[in-house]
Amino acid sequence: MSAVVLIGAQWGDEGKGKITDYMAEKADLVVRYQGGNNAGHTVVVGDEEYKLHLIPSGILYPNTLCVIGNSVVVDIEILFKEIDELIRRGVDVSNLRISDRAHVIMPYHRKLDELQEEGKGANKIGTTKRGIGPAYVDKSSRIGIRMIDLLDREVFERKLEANLQEKNLLFTKVYGVEGFRTEDIVAQFEPYIERIKPFITDTSIVVNDSVDRGDNVLFEGAQGTLLDLDHGTYPFVTSSHPIAGGACIGAGIGPTKIGKVYGVVKAYTTRVGAGPFPTELFDAIGERIRKEGHEFGTTTGRPRRCGWFDAVIVRYSVRMSGLTGIALTKLDVLDKLEEIKICHGYDYRGRILKDFPASLKALEECKPIYEVMDGWKEDTTQARTFEELPVNAQKYVRRIEELTGVKAVIVAVGPKRDQTIVREELF
Repeated sequence: MSAVVLIGAQWGDEGKGKITDYMAEKADLVVRYQGGNNAGHTVVVGDEEYKLHLIPSGILYPNTLCVIGNSVVVDIEILFKEIDELIRRGVDVSNLRISDRAHVIMPYHRKLDELQEEGKGANKIGTTKRGIGPAYVDKSSRIGIRMIDLLDREVFERKLEANLQEKNLLFTKVYGVEGFRTEDIVAQFEPYIERIKPFITDTSIVVNDSVDRGDNVLFEGAQGTLLDLDHGTYPFVTSSHPIAGGACIGAGIGPTKIGKVYGVVKAYTTRVGAGPFPTELFDAIGERIRKEGHEFGTTTGRPRRCGWFDAVIVRYSVRMSGLTGIALTKLDVLDKLEEIKICHGYDYRGRILKDFPASLKALEECKPIYEVMDGWKEDTTQARTFEELPVNAQKYVRRIEELTGVKAVIVAVGPKRDQTIVREELF
């Protein structure tokens, strides 16, 4: 079977854009199945760098069809900024398809996101303030506006008017700010509606037909396992389901059609936003990893919190998504370190935990149990086979495989396409 789900197996920012881009060369179809423009994928092609937020990384290949699935929430203004930038740089976007069932992020969603986050004070979640959460709230409340609604002006205006009656009360009476007018939002959307029509379709049909033909289909998740709404470090999570199960709902495909599931994993651990982080480093080594790894958010520019590799987290991701392999990224970031630590369990009040706890209070008290490995102090960026890696780097990868129970099918030693070691057939 040639359908592969690619997920983030930590807190996001694992380098999924690079791996998706690499796999997309052999993919006939790439599907983004959840999240919104709170995600950011950086792809390096030669000397060119592309920063993508909504459009699947496969758009850089002219023969690859790209789908934005039904569980993605779409900010149309951001989408067309991305489209126009790609066109400006000579990228053909005619292979893009957008689900007619995908929900639309409205201006009031962004405003509400900002006001709610600011109102939390010291209890901020760390949202990107892009309106993603409020858009998913409206979806669950059954008052969301979908792509298909934009194509019927009467339906669009009716739904918008009904929503603003409630939203404007919230803005004026609770937050003390000015509300929105229906005619202003309609005027704001009008330039985009005609442009977006050719892209909108029933993408579930597109996806299922492709899988049934035996095409190579890649399902691309945003964020990471520990940001999953159900299975992440709640409430410091996103509003959708980045785990592999989310691909079925978010693309409109049955689980029996999925063949492989790969988890993208950094050779260390990072996190953006608030919440407990057992292996976080607050010293010069953490700062060095941040600098060497260019650990700043693609979407927000925020510095990422950095720490040692946490096998407890990745084992959890293996279980949550049934991972059949991992893609280990940024191994080269550790090239200059004398010694490297791996967390293989937590000490919680004198008790050893091998499984990831649900309680954030417990997680805050967990102390990482480390094993120390010798660094390799050699450049890995030129390696193109596993055997070309320094011996200690090979040992590090193999130890990660032992602790997580899955093979590193990809080892990335830099951001470029050719800095990718592939250890088995991916599709």
